[in-house]
Amino acid sequence: QVQLVESGGGLVQPGGSLRLSCAASGSIVSISAMRWYRQAPGKQRELVAEITSRGATNYADSVKGSFTISRDNAKNTVYLQMNSLKPEDTAVYYCNAQIFRIYPGVYEDYWGQGTQVTVSS
Repeated sequence: QVQLVESGGGLVQPGGSLRLSCAASGSIVSISAMRWYRQAPGKQRELVAEITSRGATNYADSVKGSFTISRDNAKNTVYLQMNSLKPEDTAVYYCNAQIFRIYPGVYEDYWGQGTQVTVSS
């Protein structure tokens, strides 16, 4: 079992910044990738950013240039630095970790509890 603990959400004014953190613990052999998703009411969950164990990153077009994902592999922790926040960034943000199990040779996905980010004046 793997547990993900998130922190850093809250209320921020437009143009402000927040940094989200997510630490993974438990029966981890190797984390293939860590991701941040978000979901606003009435909308589908969308992938915001991802980072592989080698450091390769991908971003949703809507956050390129404003959000930065990073990781500390030694701590099994992923961060999401969010700058120039806009009201449309308001959502519940979820941390996701993809773990590869050598036996039986499958990928497993684990999710954090979600943290609310609200961008409002």
